[in-house]
Amino acid sequence: MGRAISLFLARHGFLVFATVRKEKDFDSLKDMDEKNLVPVFPLDLTMQEHIPNVLETVKKELAARNIKGLYAVINNAGGGFIAPLELMDLEKFRTEIETRIVGPIALLQAFLPLIREAHGRILWIATPAIIPIPYVSSIHACDFAQNCLARTFQIELGPWKIPNILIRCGGMDTPSPAKNALELENSMKKWPKERLDLYRQALVKDQKSLSEFDKKRTDPEKAAETVFKALCAKNPKSRYQVGHLSKSAAFLEYLPQTMVDHIMAGR
Repeated sequence: MGRAISLFLARHGFLVFATVRKEKDFDSLKDMDEKNLVPVFPLDLTMQEHIPNVLETVKKELAARNIKGLYAVINNAGGGFIAPLELMDLEKFRTEIETRIVGPIALLQAFLPLIREAHGRILWIATPAIIPIPYVSSIHACDFAQNCLARTFQIELGPWKIPNILIRCGGMDTPSPAKNALELENSMKKWPKERLDLYRQALVKDQKSLSEFDKKRTDPEKAAETVFKALCAKNPKSRYQVGHLSKSAAFLEYLPQTMVDHIMAGR
């Protein structure tokens, strides 16, 4: 999805610094020879030592193009995996927290002076609702926290009128679902049988449900269009919805938590 957003914005007039973790992705973007697309490598948000070099790269490119400040930071990093909390790989979860929570804060600490200079804005790519969904808490716990971070930044950065915008993405057609399914299959081979048996039936049922859900996922181009809209709006909304079931899931936020928990348990 990050690639789709980067290309869409670059082809619609934005100068885009597309940060990547892998050299092959850097080479792939560079080979596209898009004049408004500047691949930046490496940036792994679990490695904060990467950030100073990224900042210098951005500053030099902006100066070369005589651009003052950075108009936006789009927080799109993340992965996630499927597992009951009881069997969760805590090292993988720690990486997810570093990538989705700690890393973006470190990045913004470095880039906020440039954003202030450009009277810019901050976008957060997240799931469409802060609701408890079984077996994917590695994703949704971070979304709970991102929701809090975005709303807190909105208040703290109010004096400089820097909007924090949540792009709430429902089911998007990316490689992640297939990757998550394969990882779950491998994890089930490693988990202690006596514990796995407690969840096996529910996990199999969950995977069948997700397979049907995957057929209805939305093209990432729609997310790119939504990001473009949020960037171009004179007075952007605090939340935008895009993707399969995003509006339905977001509606649950308006219900009492006890009711939402009852609905999710019934699934």
